[in-house]
Amino acid sequence: MSNIQDIQKQIEQELEEARATCDTTGSNSAECAAAWDAVEELQAEASHRKQSKPKNSLEQYCDANPGADECRVYED
Repeated sequence: MSNIQDIQKQIEQELEEARATCDTTGSNSAECAAAWDAVEELQAEASHRKQSKPKNSLEQYCDANPGADECRVYED
């Protein structure tokens, strides 16, 4: 999973699958519960990613150029 938009698409797909599974197997089935658990996990991941601090310009640069002098990490 790369970004919020990808996760949102996955959530939509899992929602459709969960509804279809529950229609087929019944709302009290283990399959239905598992399908909704998958939806909830993706929603939690999306929420977590929204809360994470966005990277500053140096962090973005270092992600793209890990070997640059500005990105060296010196340990004591």
